[in-house]
Amino acid sequence: EKEKEKYEEKEKEKEKYEEKEKEKEKYEEKEKEKEKYEEKEKEKEKYEEKEKEKEKYEEKEKEKEKYQEKEKEKEKYQEKEKEKEKYEEKEKEKEKEKEKYKEIEKEKEKEKEKEKEKEKCQEKEKEKEKEKEKKAKEKKKSKKEKKIRKKYRGDYNSYY
Repeated sequence: EKEKEKYEEKEKEKEKYEEKEKEKEKYEEKEKEKEKYEEKEKEKEKYEEKEKEKEKYEEKEKEKEKYQEKEKEKEKYQEKEKEKEKYEEKEKEKEKEKEKYKEIEKEKEKEKEKEKEKEKCQEKEKEKEKEKEKKAKEKKKSKKEKKIRKKYRGDYNSYY
């Protein structure tokens, strides 16, 4: 009887021990699960961190592109300004050429006026010359007439 009790006692002990072992295994299993869960959480956090980094990078890239776009626009504007300046410079040159042409035309006009004046003076000189010749002829004629008159002083009819 005592043996039996002892045996049963041992069996109970054994069962308790096994129960404890099962509990221990369950606990260890739960711990493993917990560790797995925590590992997954860490992975998730890493992934999210990477995603954030990626977003930041993409944002920076967009900013960079915007900046480059602005720079291109700026360059285009500067190019247009240069073109405008060149055009204005050409227009100024054209104006200068027009002014030169006008000056040349004025000079030609002055030259024509001078020529006309010269011609007028020459005309006047010719007139004077003609007048002189006329006077000289008249003087000659009058001298001749005087000679003739002297010759025929008394005989007026024979003169004519």
